[in-house]
Amino acid sequence: MNLFDGADDATTRGGRRPQQAESRSPARSKIVGLAGAAVAAGVLAAGLVLPAVGGAGTVIVGASDGLDLKAAELTEPPLAEKTTVLDARGRPIAQFWDVYREVVPLSQVADVMKTAIISIEDYRFYEHGAIDVEGTMRALARNLQSGGVSQGGSSITQQYVKQVLLNTAVTRKEQEKALEASYARKLNELRYAMGIEQKYSKDQILEKYLNIAYFGAGANGIEAAAKRFFGVRASQLSLWQAATLAGAVQLPTATDPEGGKKNRQRLLERRDVVLDRMVELGKVTPEQAAGAKSKKLGYKGTPLPGNCTASPYPYFCVYVREEFLRNPAFGKSAEDNARLLHRGGLTIKTTLDPRMQAAAEKAVKKHVHASDNPVAAEALVQPGTGMIKAMAASREYGTSARKREMSYNIVADNDHGGLGGVQAGSTFKTFTLITALKKGMKIDDGFTVGDGYRASGYSDFKNCKGGNVGAPEHTVTNDEGSPGFKTLQTGTWQSVNTFFMELERRVGLCDTVRTAKSLGIKRADNRKLEEYETFTLGINEMDPVTVANAYAAIGARGKYCTPMAITQVIDRNGRVTGHRPKCRQALDPEVADATAHILSGVFTKGTMRSVGGIGRDAAGKTGTNDDQASAWFAGFTPDLAGAVSIGDPRGAIAHKLNGVTIGGRYYGAVFGATVPGPIWKDTMIAALKGVKATSFTPINSARFGGCGQNCRPSRPAPDDGEGGDGAAAITVR
Repeated sequence: MNLFDGADDATTRGGRRPQQAESRSPARSKIVGLAGAAVAAGVLAAGLVLPAVGGAGTVIVGASDGLDLKAAELTEPPLAEKTTVLDARGRPIAQFWDVYREVVPLSQVADVMKTAIISIEDYRFYEHGAIDVEGTMRALARNLQSGGVSQGGSSITQQYVKQVLLNTAVTRKEQEKALEASYARKLNELRYAMGIEQKYSKDQILEKYLNIAYFGAGANGIEAAAKRFFGVRASQLSLWQAATLAGAVQLPTATDPEGGKKNRQRLLERRDVVLDRMVELGKVTPEQAAGAKSKKLGYKGTPLPGNCTASPYPYFCVYVREEFLRNPAFGKSAEDNARLLHRGGLTIKTTLDPRMQAAAEKAVKKHVHASDNPVAAEALVQPGTGMIKAMAASREYGTSARKREMSYNIVADNDHGGLGGVQAGSTFKTFTLITALKKGMKIDDGFTVGDGYRASGYSDFKNCKGGNVGAPEHTVTNDEGSPGFKTLQTGTWQSVNTFFMELERRVGLCDTVRTAKSLGIKRADNRKLEEYETFTLGINEMDPVTVANAYAAIGARGKYCTPMAITQVIDRNGRVTGHRPKCRQALDPEVADATAHILSGVFTKGTMRSVGGIGRDAAGKTGTNDDQASAWFAGFTPDLAGAVSIGDPRGAIAHKLNGVTIGGRYYGAVFGATVPGPIWKDTMIAALKGVKATSFTPINSARFGGCGQNCRPSRPAPDDGEGGDGAAAITVR
């Protein structure tokens, strides 16, 4: 038995270590005798009685043996604390932690809790210095006499020092060193304790101890313990609850109520020991103690909040977590960022709008059920900022196969917890349309196309490395629309595949790819974009956040902003670091206006006419992959953009959207306007309710044609810096 230690058996991290065996030998009586004699003679201040390491004998170390009892300064790193994530309105939506702890001031701890912990751990705490000589000897004698552990031998200050050293230890070896039964370790702890006593008041030391102590069940610190054990705050603890926690701190593993019936019985016994001690010290009456003993254990096992599975918005939570871990703005490495996120006690304010999130969730789940094989996913992004306002899916996030949960972030890319995404289909035709407008085509320019399209030669299409990628042996056919003369407008409204293949050939595959990249388009799986002639038909796998953000840039008149989820990070000391949108002008504003003008016709004259608009200026594009492997709708207003995808996570190519039941309704074939379009419409109507409608900027008809009510005077088109100055003419007839 080490004189200066209680019988604590766990680190503040909630980890376990073997309990040290205690042998009941004649040597113990020698220790008691020596200790008693030392106390009686009043010489313990000049010497320490310690058990011999590795043997049963005793060692008396006196001042003449070189004992240095000078105070030493203890390095006290900040305690590991949970990080809280807030939505845009400041409401908590998630927590991250390695060590669950909530640091509270002593004023927010019930007086009865302070009394209970001092009574059982160090009843002369306010009277002695770094070491309580009398208390140490009495505890040793009582423990040896009883053959068990009823009182700890270390002062609260010494116990605090030990926990700081444990918290500072990172590796297993460092942790073992902090716990080793050695003379050197105990002297160091005593020196540090003396330094702590000189540095802080008794109240400050007690506050620090209560916040660092491990109580079992994963709860570190008194606030977390009160919530975990009894579902109350530390300030609300009653006598029997306080006695329970005071009893747990000495043997947090052996009395961990999560460990089973025997552990709970031990915890009850420890509670009663504390109550008896409080009666003995006159802190409570026998009647009060009896009343407290009559209570059941009362352990509630309140779930520890944290991790994205516990968040009401798990997909957004995963996005925030991965963004924080990967973003160099938060640390030098992912490891540093992870340590800060899980131990730094941060408050992270995000972009999520709970009202818009609710709108997205309701719309998705209305049209696609969690029991369906296909899964719908939706993201909402604010034009002009890139702020992600909502992320929703038709299935819950989690690891339960029985509940058909998604174990990855189906709404986002690989960098933010996603996997491969699904092919974007005809939503990519918009990038070819933009490229044509950049190169000088007017909205009514066009050409005649047939039902099938086949490249005339291998050199018809060249990727951005100059390689030939045309495939004359492959014929592209139309899923929608009819052959004949098509313009930029009618070809887009009807989503004619053969028209866009020829349009891409004329404007250039590489320039189309560059346009897409300028709007943030990249594959969900982080691979390079596939630059083949069918690029315009959406052969690349995408995620809703990336597609929604690209369309948001069009709604912002060509201003592209990096997707953004975090707006503020507040550290434990209240220091605020703000994060602003990262934006650039990706498109000539007038090109964006013309694109919006054409895409707005999709609702009135195109593939979404059966679904209809949303009662304000809106534009968008349906997307259906080859043979309905996946389906999309991406659209925008000047105030909000969104993208909806649907595909089968078992494998979209192998499990196509033909002959399927979705949302309780049978579909022979699913297109962009079949399921994604209605989801988008319902979402936008609800999400924008109460938001003043902003109109699109009218098209410059002198530059792009299409004069009508939305005409406005021409003005010089600025260079967008994306490889097209608006002057290059294209022969279209």
